[in-house]
Amino acid sequence: MRLSSENRNFFRLVNESVASNPFSSERIELDRKIVGGNTSMAGEALVDMVIGMVLERLSQLRGEFKVDLAAYSDEDRYLLQQVQMFEVYYRFTDDFDLLIKKQSKSGDHPCKVQFARDAISQLCHCGCNETEALRYFAFFYQLRRTFYFIHHNLIGQSHSIQTLRCQLWNAVFTTDIRRYERFLWNRMEDFSTLILGETGTGKGTAAAAIGRSGFIPFDAQRGVFAESFTRNFIGINLSQFPETLIESELFGHKKGAFTGAIEEHPGLLALCTPHGSVFLDEIGDASVPVQIKLLEVLQERTFSPLGSRDRKRFSGRVIAATNKPLQELGLQGEFREDFFYRLCSNVITMPTLRQRLQEDSGELDLLLQAIVQKTLGENVPEIGKDIRSVLKRDLPANYLWPGNVRELEQAVRRIILCDTYPGNIFTSPGRNNLSNQLFQGMADNSLSAARLIEGYCLLVYQRHGTYEEVARRTGLDRRTVKKYIRMAESWGAEDPGSVVP
Repeated sequence: MRLSSENRNFFRLVNESVASNPFSSERIELDRKIVGGNTSMAGEALVDMVIGMVLERLSQLRGEFKVDLAAYSDEDRYLLQQVQMFEVYYRFTDDFDLLIKKQSKSGDHPCKVQFARDAISQLCHCGCNETEALRYFAFFYQLRRTFYFIHHNLIGQSHSIQTLRCQLWNAVFTTDIRRYERFLWNRMEDFSTLILGETGTGKGTAAAAIGRSGFIPFDAQRGVFAESFTRNFIGINLSQFPETLIESELFGHKKGAFTGAIEEHPGLLALCTPHGSVFLDEIGDASVPVQIKLLEVLQERTFSPLGSRDRKRFSGRVIAATNKPLQELGLQGEFREDFFYRLCSNVITMPTLRQRLQEDSGELDLLLQAIVQKTLGENVPEIGKDIRSVLKRDLPANYLWPGNVRELEQAVRRIILCDTYPGNIFTSPGRNNLSNQLFQGMADNSLSAARLIEGYCLLVYQRHGTYEEVARRTGLDRRTVKKYIRMAESWGAEDPGSVVP
């Protein structure tokens, strides 16, 4: 038997859509081609229409008794099998979502999967043997977790947030999900991720979206997934521990390894599950000796607890984050270049809140709605509007939000309590309003060209953190950039209230 050319082309499009990044513009365009016509649909409505059309095609083939895979050969068999698996996946998405919510509340103890037997049976009817069906069931769970954590935890519609969602999805499945499913589903420990960005931009949230989305095998005998995704992601903030304790927290120690080591301590690396991830927050604060030991972990996948010669294997994945300029630290000899290159299989830069608001002014309302719902336990639109009004009343129009989303969350809480928010108290008025002052100086025609260049260089430096990046973006040489930034930084001493001569 052969598929009709119409069905073959339709199923090809569906297969391409399924393999694409669900947060990408490519996916939207593929889904629109499937639907046909000059539709402007997007989001859940578009996906629902695609699902409906696929089910309709399959129903028609079943009515004609043309769904026996053994009767087809080559591409037609493959396409028909993939589309039937697509049907199974979407039939159980609600069940997967409920399981994710239940597991989030239950913590580290794996929850029973009541719908597993039905789903696995249907995968077997799609031509999978039992081993394949178990793996695809676990793969479906991974797909749904990844989409769930990215979609629900990274709120916004700005271009930079859309790009971030795509990057996070690729960090889990790579840019080719079919290649991932064939070769890499159990080999992702070799792909470290480095997350860069200012404080408060959500680096921990991004790391958790990756770490909680790793592949977890299904244990058919117990009727549960082998691990809870809450246990699959463990982290440490390196800036919270003194130098003497960081190695113990990471690698563990034997009893008596040092003064005060009265019992054995496993350490973070030993606690990481085989399919899990370790999150090293504030990696820029790690000392060179710690970097050398972590480099060995990344290269050899082994480590030794303090006071022991035993070698233990580390089978997890490393996700690291920092708000520090690693290039500057490298030039100062405080961050090893070889360690950086072991971390940077994938580098993701978190967008600042000011960048997001510049790209899309509606971003603020979406974030306020999400924060209010998180704070109060339900969506209360009128409270969100009241908070928006207070922010408009108390802050300058181009407030820079130096604390980013974390600052916005605290601003919401403060407004709920006090009905006011004066801005970030840790930033001096001159620095805090630098962007506003530059705009005002240009509007008043009272700003010299020299001051404009100096102020702009400082703004770029505050955002990107290195003289080299400022030089690249401005077309100036590094020494000139450094001079301009120092001049701009001295403005506050000369006249804290103004940038005009």
